Amino acid sequence: MPARAPRALTLSALLLAVVCGASACGGHGGGGAASAGPGGAPAASTAAGARITVTPAAGAGPVDPGGPVRVAVDGGTLGAVTVTPDGTAADGVTPVAVTGALDPDRHTWTSDRTMTPGTAYTVRVTAQDPAGRRTQTARTFRTAPAGKVNGVSVTPLNHAVAGVGLPVSLAFDTPVGPAGRAAVEKALTVTTSPAVHGGWGWLTDPLTGVQRVDWRPDAYWKPGTRVTLTARLSGVDTGGHRYLRRDIHDAFTIGTARISYANLRTHTLRVTENGRTVRTLPMSGGRPDYPTWNGAMVVLAKQSTVRMTSASVDIATSKDSSDFYDEDVRYAVRLTTSGTFVHAAPWNDALMGRANGSHGCIGMSTADATWFFGRAVPGDVVVATGSTRATVQAGNGYGDWNLTADQWRALSALS
Repeated sequence: MPARAPRALTLSALLLAVVCGASACGGHGGGGAASAGPGGAPAASTAAGARITVTPAAGAGPVDPGGPVRVAVDGGTLGAVTVTPDGTAADGVTPVAVTGALDPDRHTWTSDRTMTPGTAYTVRVTAQDPAGRRTQTARTFRTAPAGKVNGVSVTPLNHAVAGVGLPVSLAFDTPVGPAGRAAVEKALTVTTSPAVHGGWGWLTDPLTGVQRVDWRPDAYWKPGTRVTLTARLSGVDTGGHRYLRRDIHDAFTIGTARISYANLRTHTLRVTENGRTVRTLPMSGGRPDYPTWNGAMVVLAKQSTVRMTSASVDIATSKDSSDFYDEDVRYAVRLTTSGTFVHAAPWNDALMGRANGSHGCIGMSTADATWFFGRAVPGDVVVATGSTRATVQAGNGYGDWNLTADQWRALSALS
């Protein structure tokens, strides 16, 4: 009897070795091995009954940066899914990680954003079968490089304190096509504290031809509002395979509610702050043959000295013309891209508060212009009334406020 136990143990060990060899079982600690496709290429990963499929497939390329990444599992549920870039993009841009979401049953994961062009991405996935056994897999592919690129400039600058009329604005180096406008707008999110209702609108500057998309609230911002822009633009095709390459994150705060009212009939500029009139300044606006724009204009920038010439605004190029001018103008606050400023105009001191004698700008004495210049910030509003000229176009500077909220919403690519 003592001699039989070793023989039984040896037989059991032999049978176990035969079974494991036939079924490829082994101590993988709950992990799985990648199965092989044609020619030995990786296809899907299996752990017990869980089978993972990743699209795009490993080694696929060049992949459309705007195309989706999809992960699916049969015979189990998905756990973590990550899509991360490997290194930098082909043109040196820092690429973005790709986000996505699982379906309610955790059987599929689909990306919800575009990818950086010219970038290698690795998809890492975990899954679990009904018995609780887990598997992991990784797949790498590369996106197509951007043969053509588009650039974007954002206003306000990050961490700025802006006036109540400044929209969130993205201006493009190259105009965005119709399909691209919808794609761009879907990639943009504005959040505010406190909550503010508003929307996106597409505009083109009538002077420069620059196209932009602005987000403005239904009414002027309230002081103290915190505004954050999240623009997931890397890999968005703006038309003709011309890609945006970078994401943008921008945050700013609304400062004093400074709104000034220029009355071209009484020749005064009434400056209010947070609803209170702080000063009423005598001024001289555009004379009858060169009237000032009517409507709401927004401070774009200010410079202590600006060279202004009649030729730059197509008034007069010859020194023999009575309308010719070439001046270094002090304390200039710009309101439109077409050349409307609030500035010092000492040559018209005799007209201040009495008559309009400029070529369209709002002129003041040097002392008053210095005071106004010192307070003005981008986003302050100047509302002109009483002129014989039309209302300034929405795209001429930030003339957005000359449209009603309903008119503004109609400019959205998604309306």
